[in-house]
This record gives sequence, C-alpha cells and structure tokens, in this order.
Amino acid sequence: MDEQGFTDWAVGRQRQLLRSAYLLTGDVHRAEDLVQEALTKVALRWSRLAAGNPTAYALRIIARDNISWWRRRRDVPTAVLHDDGAASDEPEIALVVRRALGRLSPGQRAVLVLRHFEDLTERETAEVLGVSVGTVKSQNAAALSRLRTGAPELLSLIGRTS
Repeated sequence: MDEQGFTDWAVGRQRQLLRSAYLLTGDVHRAEDLVQEALTKVALRWSRLAAGNPTAYALRIIARDNISWWRRRRDVPTAVLHDDGAASDEPEIALVVRRALGRLSPGQRAVLVLRHFEDLTERETAEVLGVSVGTVKSQNAAALSRLRTGAPELLSLIGRTS
C-alpha cells in the first residue's frame, strides 16, 4: 500500500468528509465516527481506489452507514439534532442548516448534502449513493419541496429560490 499517498489524501479530504458527515447526521461525534470508519475502509482498499475516486467511495460509505444507523434507530427522531460544539463562523446559518436538514429523511438529506453542499452532479450523487439518477432527482425534488414549505431560509443558502 502507498501509505504516503493515502495519508496525503486523508489529510486533504478529512475536513470535507467531516463536514458532509456532520450535515448528514447533525451530531459531531457520530460524524467523526462515520469519517473514521470511512477512512479505515478506504485505507484497506487504497491500492484499488488510489487511481480512481476515493473521495466518492468515502462519501458513499458515510451516507450508507448513516442511513443504516438511522434505520436501526427509528425511535430517534431526526429532527432532534445535537449541537456538540460544532464550530461555525456564522452560528445563525449553522442553526438554520441543522434545523432544516433535520426535517428530511436520511435519503433526502444525503441527496441534498451531496448535490448542493458537495456540489456533485446528479450522476455523481447517484454513483456515491449507489442509486439511479432518477432516484436522486426524485429525492432532491422531495427534499426541496419539503424545505420550500418548512425551511425557505435554507433554500436561499443553497442558491434555490423555488
């Protein structure tokens, strides 16, 4: 294994992965756990992933593991987000984002985070999540519709007005 290559990649992407994981979970500790698991899985497959897109693979692991966790714990409402000291330069924006994302299902949340916060295309999002482009489109539309009625302030943050 090219340890230095993996280390360089991990150091360069850790913050991005943590941000995505936090947006998906709303919980700093769970986000850190998800990123650690993803980094471990990427490290184990580094020889195959290095030439491709290890970031997409890591995001796929984070999104799928988070959805699996949510399915096992359906008794925990997703609208209850924990603010465990997540740093933000703009606390009001961070609060708007956490509240709005908490209103979405894990699938909708994953699509919204990957499409609008990670700026992935529909095809890239579908590949990361292991779903069809049609599923990405429908989940994105459902999420945006839910946000239009329940959190219009978030739509302006991600550049969507309708």
